[in-house]
This record gives sequence, C-alpha cells and structure tokens, in this order.
Amino acid sequence: MFKKNEGTIDRVLRVIVGAALIAGYFYNPDGAYSWAYWLGLIPLITGLVGTCPLYSLIGVSTCKVKS
Repeated sequence: MFKKNEGTIDRVLRVIVGAALIAGYFYNPDGAYSWAYWLGLIPLITGLVGTCPLYSLIGVSTCKVKS
C-alpha cells in the first residue's frame, strides 16, 4: 500500500521512543502533560509500519538502496 521509506535503525529507534513515551503515561498519568505521552503513538505506528508520511512528502528515505 505505502512505499517503505524507513531503514532498520530508523524503525527501531521510532519503536523504542514511541513505546517509552506511552510507558511514561502509565508511570505518571496525572502529570500536567499526560496527554503528550500519547503522541508516542505516532513514532510507534510509523516504526511498526515502516513508512513515514512526512518522509514521503519531503522525499526522504532512510532505506538502503538495493544493488
């Protein structure tokens, strides 16, 4: 459906950051910015899927070129 435009390191970092942000909500759910932890869904989903809509818009790809 969508062209993959994230490399392996990019995907792994996105999943780690996204999961950490979501876990932060469960660590401190009553904090002043508790809603901001749910923004971790964005890097988590894009990391799992392997495509980033923003990368597509600006023409960036971190995938290795197959020779």
